[in-house]
Amino acid sequence: MMKTGTMTGYEVSLHDPGIALIRFNRPAQLNGMSTAIKRNLIETLTQAQMDNRVRVLLFTGTGSAFCAGDDLKGYMDGVGDANSQVPPIAPGHDSGIGTYDALRFVSQKLNTTLRELDKLTVVALNGLALQSGFSLALACDFRIAARSARLGSATLRFGLLPDEGGQYLLVQLMGVARTMDFLMRKRIVSAQQAFDLGLVHEVVDDAALEEQAMALASELAQGPQVSMRLLKRSIYTAAEASFAQSLDEIAAKTAITDHHPDAREGVAAFREKRSPRFNVWLEQDAAQR
Repeated sequence: MMKTGTMTGYEVSLHDPGIALIRFNRPAQLNGMSTAIKRNLIETLTQAQMDNRVRVLLFTGTGSAFCAGDDLKGYMDGVGDANSQVPPIAPGHDSGIGTYDALRFVSQKLNTTLRELDKLTVVALNGLALQSGFSLALACDFRIAARSARLGSATLRFGLLPDEGGQYLLVQLMGVARTMDFLMRKRIVSAQQAFDLGLVHEVVDDAALEEQAMALASELAQGPQVSMRLLKRSIYTAAEASFAQSLDEIAAKTAITDHHPDAREGVAAFREKRSPRFNVWLEQDAAQR
């Protein structure tokens, strides 16, 4: 089961109907990331994937930032912390191979773990989302931004690269030409500009951000979870596969969803002109615990 409470760098709480809220809680550090925080997040995401109580994950931050990137001054902070879910390791980046290992097995692993979840993910961008915080947001399925939020990679300002997969995610969202302009010119954009570029789905007033994000998460959590999870995977597969491959892939998934109780309920509800009651299997699982 997913562990709730205070972890290193964030808090986890579970809300009906199956929304796991992950809130970064280091506002003095602009919710900057460390090796310990990333490894804890990977463990939390893995637990959430395997916990039937969780249907949707929602990320947000406290203070003036969602996450302003890595906390370079305190990258060792939290190693061995009592709130850590995993034993400490060296943070890497002490040599060429150390940087490679730290990226592949910690920083990039966080975004690949997030992207590979079949459960839907929502991020409520309450402020600055830069570098690693920006790439984490791009790896989520839905992004809602407060009107005052600002987003960007801007790694070239330090002579660094968007090494956690940001360049790939940006190309998927807005194409090569716009990504070239965005990264090479070190752009940090407003929430409205991000919306115009296709980087966020919705911009809302600051005071309404969490309410709107929770409403979206609740809407998604009440949908037919098996079909939605398989469809999520199919959409991401289609972004990289041929038409023929995508047809075969979704046919294989349809062989599962067409025979699931949710599909039978959906058809019956349509015929009876009523709202469907999906996810009875999840309710039964919860009742047996």
